[in-house]
Amino acid sequence: MTSDSTAEERRLRGVPVYPGVVIGKAHLVDRSRVKIMYQYLVNDDRVQSEARRFETAVRTVEKQLLAIKNEMPGRVKEHSFILDSHLLILKDSMLYGSTLDRILAEKINAEWALKKSLENLKEIFRQIDDEYISNRISDVENVTERIMRTLAGEPGQSLSDIDQRVIITAHDLSPADTTELNIGKVMGFITDVGGRTSHTAIMAQALEIPAVVGLEKATALVDDNDLLIVDGSTGDVIIDPDEETIIRYQEKALQLEKYKSSIARKSHLPAQTVDGHRVPITANIEFLEEVAAVREYGGEGIGLYRTEFLYLRSRGFPTEEELFEDYREVAEIMYPFPVSIRTLDLGGDKFASALDISKEMNPALGLRAIRFCLNEPEIFKVQLRAILRASAHGKIQLMFPMISGLQEIIAAKQILGEVKQELEEKGIEYDREIKVGIMIEVPSAVIMAEILAQHVDFFSIGTNDLIQYALAIDRVNEHVAYMYQPFHPAILKMIQHVVEMAKKAGIAVSLCGEMASDPLCISVLLGLGLDALSMNARTIPLVKNIIRQLSMEQARTEFEKVICLPTASEVREFIQDRTRELVPELAQTGYLSE
Repeated sequence: MTSDSTAEERRLRGVPVYPGVVIGKAHLVDRSRVKIMYQYLVNDDRVQSEARRFETAVRTVEKQLLAIKNEMPGRVKEHSFILDSHLLILKDSMLYGSTLDRILAEKINAEWALKKSLENLKEIFRQIDDEYISNRISDVENVTERIMRTLAGEPGQSLSDIDQRVIITAHDLSPADTTELNIGKVMGFITDVGGRTSHTAIMAQALEIPAVVGLEKATALVDDNDLLIVDGSTGDVIIDPDEETIIRYQEKALQLEKYKSSIARKSHLPAQTVDGHRVPITANIEFLEEVAAVREYGGEGIGLYRTEFLYLRSRGFPTEEELFEDYREVAEIMYPFPVSIRTLDLGGDKFASALDISKEMNPALGLRAIRFCLNEPEIFKVQLRAILRASAHGKIQLMFPMISGLQEIIAAKQILGEVKQELEEKGIEYDREIKVGIMIEVPSAVIMAEILAQHVDFFSIGTNDLIQYALAIDRVNEHVAYMYQPFHPAILKMIQHVVEMAKKAGIAVSLCGEMASDPLCISVLLGLGLDALSMNARTIPLVKNIIRQLSMEQARTEFEKVICLPTASEVREFIQDRTRELVPELAQTGYLSE
């Protein structure tokens, strides 16, 4: 988050999660953590009653969440799985079981035991490198806070009681909070914490409310009834704007709404350049429930199906049948479009207690993704069987994550071959021509791309991790996140090399990182010659519309100039100037703001 000030107005910048401009009064929501006033030891004769007090609080919260889920408005019903995950967290052994154990073993009060369990979980999550997975700690905190408030006898502030048009300002909003919002009254919201993959962001998108998260100090700087401007396209928030600024943003709001309506009407048209080059636009999803939105926004397939959720929400491992039903349904809904299913990309730290795996100093660089699967072949086989069985019901492709060299491909394909043989022997149908690809997301895979391309059917470039590993940048660390540069010449040269090696081998190559949905990156990605782009479903209409205004020939010519520029800032400046010329409405609607 950045900020600057003038005498009249103050400006903040955070993470934009749903485009749109709103101007209104702030409604400050107190979501401060319950303070534990007493941490005390419990007498032997009261230990069991203290444990029951905790169990009663959990049951109360469970009833609250079930009631909220049952009353969810239609437009967010498809995201009820988020509350399902909160219900599962309630009884998760690392929270529920651990807290009960602490009460009984350490003879301490329930609040103190719950706090210690939460701190232990936060330490585990801090070591997880994947942004989506690490963001799930906020869900654990939300659930814990509800239990704490119940134990303390403090009722939570309901957002359903808001009766004026306001912009919610909060440290954080839980999914339960957002489902209670009165859409007719809440114009938008801003929060101190959160990222693009947080459940707060997902709910903002579902509700189609302009929102900015990750502002860090919004609740410290904003007072009740302050006038705010929230720009969900750029992440800008203006406190107490002057009259000139208000007029400017009112005009921008009108232009943006017209533009969004215009591109939405054309979302099912192909992404074809003015000189006739067509680029398939697919979606990244985490949940089965998101598939409907992919079709609605004109997606031409699933370029990346992250499969971790079914493992995260389970107290143990999901069964083959559970996985099969999930994959089958996705494939059937998307048919005849392809669905690329990424195999499990979690570390052993998630399953440490079940598998007797020792704690790692740095799980992000340890036993995770394909390394974990090769180390635990029986777990891997269950998922592969489910994917192969589902492939008989649609157009499924599978891909292995975090491949660093050829040996991992050979080992993974050998296990895949064993699973195929098992299905053959049992007479179980599957797609015998199923395509097998890999994620290119570590530098060694880039360097080895020519060799790796000889052993797979396609590449999918995961730029989120590739940029992070190549530039040694933690993109969720606020102190160095500004150095996370998709336009870094080294990154562009890496992508260029992977594309060239894929073309040389005659295999397809797509890109599924955040670069694919950045309006400023589209001409560069066209010039690189990628076969497909995959992104959040709601950005598909925007990206398609941009491509329809560009020339493939011109994009290739300009890329030759871009690849010679020595710094990320020079690349960005060149591309921004050209994009303003070729797609002027992006600047007019604020998508290209500094």
